[in-house]
Amino acid sequence: MKSIKKIILFLFLTTFIQQSYCQVYKFQTTGFSVLEKNEKGNWGKWSDLQDASIVITLDTTKNRIVVYSQEIQLYEIMNYEKVQENENDEIYTFQCRNDDGEPFVISIIKRKNQENRKQLYINQKNVIVVYNIKNFIG
Repeated sequence: MKSIKKIILFLFLTTFIQQSYCQVYKFQTTGFSVLEKNEKGNWGKWSDLQDASIVITLDTTKNRIVVYSQEIQLYEIMNYEKVQENENDEIYTFQCRNDDGEPFVISIIKRKNQENRKQLYINQKNVIVVYNIKNFIG
């Protein structure tokens, strides 16, 4: 697990972050969309993209991801998965758990064919939230 964490850290340092000494990575959202399961347990349709200006932090020292929305969302990182890469995407996956102890996955995806646009997916049991993100400058 330590070697995977080091690989992820290295990739974030070289890909996402301009300050190589930083252990906390900050992102700014530009919009979000939600996908929910219906009463039959089937996935519905993505909601319309809504504008959003929210700060998200990835803290590899404290092993957590924090979404500073109206209600602060704190997610503990349990495991750093191996980076997946193909011709279209680079996918950084984190096995997480929320305050209730429920496991789920958070992924940061860099879309190579879309001018390296980045998205953060929070994949929970009955809902998926996607945020369009960019590096936080400020």
